[in-house]
Amino acid sequence: MPVHYPKDSAAGPALTTAQTRIRITSSARRWTRRPAHISEALDFWSFAGGAANVVMQLGWPEVAYGVIESKVESGSLMRHPWKRARTTFQYLTVAILGTDQERLAYREAVNVAHRQVRSDENSPVRYNAFNRELQLWVAACLYIGFEDTHQLLHGTMSAEEAESFYQSSSTLGTTLQVTEEMWPATRADFDRYWNNACSRVSMDDTVRTYLMDLVNLRMIGWPLRLVFGNLLTFLTVGFLPPLFREELRVEWNEDDRRRFEHLFVFVSFVNRFLPRFVRHGANYVLMRDIRRRIGAGRALI
Repeated sequence: MPVHYPKDSAAGPALTTAQTRIRITSSARRWTRRPAHISEALDFWSFAGGAANVVMQLGWPEVAYGVIESKVESGSLMRHPWKRARTTFQYLTVAILGTDQERLAYREAVNVAHRQVRSDENSPVRYNAFNRELQLWVAACLYIGFEDTHQLLHGTMSAEEAESFYQSSSTLGTTLQVTEEMWPATRADFDRYWNNACSRVSMDDTVRTYLMDLVNLRMIGWPLRLVFGNLLTFLTVGFLPPLFREELRVEWNEDDRRRFEHLFVFVSFVNRFLPRFVRHGANYVLMRDIRRRIGAGRALI
């Protein structure tokens, strides 16, 4: 499958997986089951890398300035972080667990907001939220986040398991404007797409400042930062591949990587004692809220 890029930008040389993915060395956990389907990745720990995933998405300048300059004030991450978190998690939930009709309803709701997200004469880069190439990049980042967390919790997947997991993931993009033909057909095709697409990652000072405010949790109150700040910052940096850490200019060493991976060994052990409705419960609550809003004709975002 051909690699897609914004038509007004040229791609640089392809990068390697060592640059574009975090390194996970743990083998399959003997105490966990690992069904190779993306719905199994909806463990609440999958959202621990949420801030890192936003950093990755905003690695493309067009996406970054679309967010930074967005006129949709109600969806601003920095002004309304909890609402933005809810709508993002609901998008992921409906993309993975929803019916075709529910995905269509959510697409139409997102489209209303996206119509206002386009560059103007003062924007440093050209962007349009309906650009399918930009949406494909965002969806690819979302997939990377789910696959990384799933492997941190359950150990690395075999090639067959990875392919099965990947084949269940295309709705991350097709719930919006990405077509099935655009989504890389196989896991190997996705790797080629990802490594090439990462060559477009670039952060200027404006984007870097915005993202460091996110990494340092400047959008939430100081009591939460005081209690959870160090852990969440550690998780955010840990979920970033080397390329993104370099662009963001944050430090990370091999000792940090081992502590990060060991944390998830502990978490995966604890998870074995938690019933599924606890580990996946938030997604079912979000799905019920979506269905209630659709049934009542209320706004979804």
